Amino acid sequence: MDRAQKASELIHLKKRFKDDDIVLIVHYDGLTVAQVSLLRREMQSKGSSFKVTKNKLAALAVKGTRYEHLESLFKGPMAIASGQDTAGTAKALYEFAKKNDKLKILGGGLGETVLSKAAVEQLAKLPSLDELRAKLLGLLVAPATKIAGVVQAPAGQLARVVGAYANK
Repeated sequence: MDRAQKASELIHLKKRFKDDDIVLIVHYDGLTVAQVSLLRREMQSKGSSFKVTKNKLAALAVKGTRYEHLESLFKGPMAIASGQDTAGTAKALYEFAKKNDKLKILGGGLGETVLSKAAVEQLAKLPSLDELRAKLLGLLVAPATKIAGVVQAPAGQLARVVGAYANK
């Protein structure tokens, strides 16, 4: 990697540390190129990125950012997973790590909050943003659905309900 490539990589990493809501650090020692490529595709499908990088470049890029506390994790063959969807990023990485024991989640950061390996696993087990939206929509639509069911009931059933209220 020549000086120009390093400068370009440094700019890219600084942008990641500035823009992304979650940054996770992993060791990938022993993964094949095909496995890393598969992981990258899975991460991209979730709107996240997975970048193998040099420790010194990552240490330079993290200086002065809200993820400065991650510098101690930049040892050995490490990679950075980051993204805007916190639960989706953690979930994609965690699911891949469950299938491939050579990928080790070291920890990460959610803004200035330090995430341990256990915290990343808990975050991965939360429902994704789309799942939460679907549940919320279901809760909002349920009362209207019940009202529509009562209104569309046959006239006889409606008459029985009115008769029951009249007897009270």
